[in-house]
Amino acid sequence: MEPEAPLKDTEEAGITHNCGVFGCISSGEWPTHIDVAQIICLGLVALQHRGQESAGIVTSKGEDTKRFSMHKGMGLVSHVFDDHAMMKLKGNLGIGHTRYSTTAESEALNCQPFVVHTQHGALAVAHNGELVNAESLRKKVLDRGVGLSTMSDSELITQALCLNPPEGEHEGPNWPARIKHVMKLSPLSYSLVLMYRDKIYGVRDPYGNRPLCLGKLVPVKKRNHIIQPKLEDDIEGWVISSESSGFLAIGARYLREVEPGEIVELTKHGVKSIGIVERPEDKLPAFCIFEYVYFARPDSIFEGQVVYSVRMQCGRELAKEAPCDADIVSSVPESGTAAAHGYSRQSGIPFAEVLCKNRYVGRTFIQPSTRLRQLGVAKKFGALLDNVYGKKIVLIDDSIVRGNTIGPIIKLLRDAGAKEVHIRVASPPIKYPCYMGINIPTREELIANRLDPPELAEAVGADSLVYLSIGGLISAVTYSIREKDPKKIGHCVACLSGQYPEKLEW
Repeated sequence: MEPEAPLKDTEEAGITHNCGVFGCISSGEWPTHIDVAQIICLGLVALQHRGQESAGIVTSKGEDTKRFSMHKGMGLVSHVFDDHAMMKLKGNLGIGHTRYSTTAESEALNCQPFVVHTQHGALAVAHNGELVNAESLRKKVLDRGVGLSTMSDSELITQALCLNPPEGEHEGPNWPARIKHVMKLSPLSYSLVLMYRDKIYGVRDPYGNRPLCLGKLVPVKKRNHIIQPKLEDDIEGWVISSESSGFLAIGARYLREVEPGEIVELTKHGVKSIGIVERPEDKLPAFCIFEYVYFARPDSIFEGQVVYSVRMQCGRELAKEAPCDADIVSSVPESGTAAAHGYSRQSGIPFAEVLCKNRYVGRTFIQPSTRLRQLGVAKKFGALLDNVYGKKIVLIDDSIVRGNTIGPIIKLLRDAGAKEVHIRVASPPIKYPCYMGINIPTREELIANRLDPPELAEAVGADSLVYLSIGGLISAVTYSIREKDPKKIGHCVACLSGQYPEKLEW
């Protein structure tokens, strides 16, 4: 019996990511001595925050084009992969996926990676993102006589890759040409890992909207180079991942990001770039800015900077834009903590925890009575009375989406004796849906479209409420960015401004 997928809390859900992808290939002589499937499984655990509905791993010995080992299921990575499942996943290379659905139902049929059997052999694909022109691409695929068994964009990409490129093929499948063809047909949004025979391909859309990075596995005795290992170091394998957050835990070292529009090829001999699909000359990159604000793990690296440091800088910018006379700065655990530390350092107001989070509230919690519903987040948080009573508090949150959790938190602090509660939000108000892989509520559900900050402060019981500006957020994100050429720096702020990188079909 398959474990059930975690239930979504529809009352409290805000914005959710949709997927994480991971791949690993061993170097040197095959069969390898390293457990590729275990490395992928641990990599997916480190990406669990990107999707909790389903997970899957596909492995290959790399000997032929017909035999893949596969296991997929609904639920968390730890539920899907037990000892029995891992025993079946033998191989020298493999890819994995953890999913949160945005374009198809949450059911076993849509678990990834997808595997298709082409005339040239089996192809496995894992996808993070959402196609902005899915309908036109779907029509092209169906017009070629290809059937689709799901409404998933990921299956659509997989089937599109099975089409011959316009220039044709003369000696077997030309996967780089096929990949480039699909990238030109659909400019965003995706990061992909593909496995065919003895190779893994990594693909990032021309706008770089979704993240993808590379790392290398090093022997235990060489694990002292954290960020940039020397090229002459021993190599046990190569990894590719949506985020670098799990690299250290699996004995890998971060190398670099896959560039926007880049196709990389991983073999047992190493990693090489095999092509770039350019975006229009008048377009900047469009890396999702909410990876920094909310989605990514704080220890991940994007654009040459650690996410935690960017979140701290958001707090510093917020302190400049929205100062406050208060006794302490605190955060809504744990999402606002980095920004709260930044606000504290910039303002000189000491940081102190005021909320204690109950980490063991799950779906088995007793069904709340009307009284408990009125208490709202009482089951999730407790107040630290010594830090709260009689204090004027600046409470930092990373974002406010629907606005239905911050009110009960403020009430909890008031009940604990807080003198004043001032809310500072380390991101701008979210006003528009995302069509590129983030599950954001409709415009009607977004609280920023119904209440301005003073109105929202009154509605939730705060003494004041101020958001970080879009300019402040961009300043924080670019403060320590690796790239210094402004013509090569760009971030997608569509959910804040309504300006999308590409024209949408709908």
